[in-house]
Amino acid sequence: MKEIGEQLKEARESMGVSIEEAAEDLKLIPSQIENIENGNLEAFQDVFYLKYFIRDYAKYLGLDKDELVDEFNEYLFDYTSKLSIEDIKKENKRIEEENRIRSPYTIERKNERLYQWFTYIAIIILFVIVCYLVYTIIAGDKKQVEDNVVYGGVYEFTK
Repeated sequence: MKEIGEQLKEARESMGVSIEEAAEDLKLIPSQIENIENGNLEAFQDVFYLKYFIRDYAKYLGLDKDELVDEFNEYLFDYTSKLSIEDIKKENKRIEEENRIRSPYTIERKNERLYQWFTYIAIIILFVIVCYLVYTIIAGDKKQVEDNVVYGGVYEFTK
């Protein structure tokens, strides 16, 4: 990684471009340029972004970007193949812990929102059921009254 950084640094210096100028043109932070040139892989959280930074930086400097990205991929392969499975498991566990919700208040708020939605839905369903029952009772009473009047009147006439 240091070799890649040295190539980039030499090209930048030969062009007379300052770190700040390159960072501004590439929309990076000057410390990112410095870390790339120093080969400081640990300064970057994501190596995929670092690969794209190297590609863009090489293109900016007029270097063969594909060649530098290939060098970086080889370095990355060598670097990661030296990691033990235990180290990978530890890192995965650390990442899971980092992404875990830490505050019980956050969990309660999420559950509260969920309960609120269930409550609203239950109230709406109960309202619809009550309205339906009231409607059927009223409609049933009207029908029964109409039936009594009509049939009652007919019955009386037939006697």
